[in-house]
Amino acid sequence: MSLRSTLFSVGLTCVATLAMAQSPSAPLTIVVPYPAGGPLDTSARIVADGAAAQLGSITVENKPGAGGSTGADQVAKSPKTSNQVLMGAVATHAVNPWLYKNFPYNALKDFKPIALVARTPNVLVVSAAQAAKLGIKTTPDLVQYLKKNPDQAQYGSGGNGSIGHISAEMFKSLTNTKMGHTPFQGSKPALAALESGQVLMVFDNLASALPQIQSGKLLALGVTTLSRNETLPNVPSINDSVQGFNVSTWFGLFAPASLPDADARRYANAFSAAMHSPAGKEKFKKMGITPEELTLDGFAQFVRSENSKYEFLIRAAKIKID
Repeated sequence: MSLRSTLFSVGLTCVATLAMAQSPSAPLTIVVPYPAGGPLDTSARIVADGAAAQLGSITVENKPGAGGSTGADQVAKSPKTSNQVLMGAVATHAVNPWLYKNFPYNALKDFKPIALVARTPNVLVVSAAQAAKLGIKTTPDLVQYLKKNPDQAQYGSGGNGSIGHISAEMFKSLTNTKMGHTPFQGSKPALAALESGQVLMVFDNLASALPQIQSGKLLALGVTTLSRNETLPNVPSINDSVQGFNVSTWFGLFAPASLPDADARRYANAFSAAMHSPAGKEKFKKMGITPEELTLDGFAQFVRSENSKYEFLIRAAKIKID
């Protein structure tokens, strides 16, 4: 063998060895820090199906608890060989770090943001049947009822520290009303409690509540963003009657901070392609979701901004969970 051939062969071996060292050794797992059936879980499965052709076998694991912090902490502390990524959200990376006194991970330092999946409004919903009995048709009607019945109503949420929890506390503060809080393990049981009359109102992700709204079981009083949403064009912004109310939810994919940059780019490209494929977009459309374009540095900058925003909001509202 010539010297040139020998050097070329050695070079290929070194490149292959380096690539193997940088590639995770286990099949990819997307950890969803909430129960199965919610919008994050459904989105993770859409992305997993679409990215499998580029990344190989992808499983989805649900790890709920502590408002999403349990699953997020698992990924943050996962060994390099486990090959886990997180379907994180505004709660896990912007809200929870400022809510809990003894927080288990650093939302900014322990993760490498990969791709933003979606930004959607939350929606304030009540049981259509209960609303009819109480004469509640609008957000001002709800506020009037709460003022006449202080501490008599309960609001539900997808858990302590969830964006639904934060939204309701902001609503109470801005309207000077009093309600109790009943947390659940995810949005599905919260909405079930709403339909059964166990709680009066829920702030939920639009994608999660949309089927019940469209079926007429739930009445949407307002969206939490400043502008209306094209999926519910006749539903006003809560800010129209509760000045200063402006909350949106988002979720996206995060890897542990130890993931090599080359793998991060590979993941970002595969996940983005899955989200924006015709099949992926059609599945998201049925959820009322338009996939986002932010990946890597752009997504990281967005997460830092959101983390800072909710630090200010939560401290101003004086919300803290032991």
